[in-house]
Amino acid sequence: MFDHISLGVRDIAKAQKFYDACLKPLGFTRLSTGETSLGYGKDAVALWIGLAARPVPADRESGLHFCFAAATRKSVDAFHKAALAAGGTDNGKPGIRADYDANYYAAFIVDPEGYRIEAYCGTPQ
Repeated sequence: MFDHISLGVRDIAKAQKFYDACLKPLGFTRLSTGETSLGYGKDAVALWIGLAARPVPADRESGLHFCFAAATRKSVDAFHKAALAAGGTDNGKPGIRADYDANYYAAFIVDPEGYRIEAYCGTPQ
C-alpha cells in the first residue's frame, strides 16, 4: 500500500545512531545519507528520516506507531535490545501478544524523538 513513510526529527545524528542500530537486526540498512535526511530499507528506501523545524509532536496517546516486519522472533529480540542500547525507551518487552494472535510476537520502543515503533514477527519461530 505505501511506497514510503517520512518522519521529521530535531536531531538527525541522534536519529541516525538509533535507526542504524535498531533496524539492522531486522535486515534494513541506511541506503541514503544526506546532511538533513536518512533513508532506510532493503532494496529501496521505505523509511525517510528528515530534519524538521517542527516535527509532529509525539503523543503516546495518539495511537500512532510504526511497525517493522521481522523475519524471526530472534530478530525482534535483537531489535529491542539494540533500540534500548541506542537511546530508545522500552514500551513493551518482546513477547507473544495473544490478544492479537497466537503467533503475534512483538516488541515496542519509543525512539529518541518520542515516536512509538514496533517490530513484529507472525511466525511460530
